[in-house]
Amino acid sequence: MLEGVIVKGIGGFYYIDTKRGVFETRARGIFRKEGIRPTVGDHVKISVLDEENKKGSLDEILPRRTELIRPRVSNVDQAVIVFAAKSPDMNLDLLDRFLLLAEEQELDIVIVLNKIDKDNNQDYEEAATLYRQAGYLVICASAELGSGVEDLKAALENRISVFAGPSGVGKSSLINAAFPGLELNTGELSKKIQRGRHTTRHAELIRITENSYIVDSPGFTSLFLNHIPSEKLQYYFKEFEPFVHGCYYNGCMHINEPDCAVKAQIGKAIHPMRYQRYVNIVQELKKEEERKK
Repeated sequence: MLEGVIVKGIGGFYYIDTKRGVFETRARGIFRKEGIRPTVGDHVKISVLDEENKKGSLDEILPRRTELIRPRVSNVDQAVIVFAAKSPDMNLDLLDRFLLLAEEQELDIVIVLNKIDKDNNQDYEEAATLYRQAGYLVICASAELGSGVEDLKAALENRISVFAGPSGVGKSSLINAAFPGLELNTGELSKKIQRGRHTTRHAELIRITENSYIVDSPGFTSLFLNHIPSEKLQYYFKEFEPFVHGCYYNGCMHINEPDCAVKAQIGKAIHPMRYQRYVNIVQELKKEEERKK
């Protein structure tokens, strides 16, 4: 059998990138019977039915390292979270929610602040500093001017990266600036509602260099974290990590407890805005947990 990676799935067909080219396949019925859904990013084995016309049968799905639900894609190494400096305005609450989901999946994370040329006051620099201090790689970029594009290309090398972020922030434009031959559909930002049209219709894995793939996924503007237990949230705030086990009380939630090592770092290693976001989301999750009882 021939091994490859699912790069696209549409209408019951799965397109597998192999050393012998891209094969169009259908999945064996056993996957449906067992409730297994082939996913973009899956490493698979196929049987070749027609070499000339690149037709085959998807026979086996190899174990997944990671699995994202929205966008639905597996075996991703890192999340590239793109927000715009302006047009639309940056929503740091939403950015933190993207970060939490990526942290939960144990992905490496790159934050890209795009459209810096639109921010005449350079307010984006404050956000960049905040997240760099939290331990993240932050790239300030302009797809239109080409700035930051080389840094982005370097961050993508030898990785499978998923691009995520709200609509209209320029994910497709950034990818096109870095890899002009791809020519992804970028659309135009709706001036009336300040949200991008959904130009990416389905998750698709795109080879950008010999050992590098990207997923340009549908944009979306709200994220639910209800599946995360409130007591686990602390582990997904990157800058909390050195301090969460230094508290006096076991099971400390870092909100009302005295002698808390995390609270002692507010304004030092932990930015007050990020800490307050943690408190707000813990309260959200606790309300949801109470509702479900």
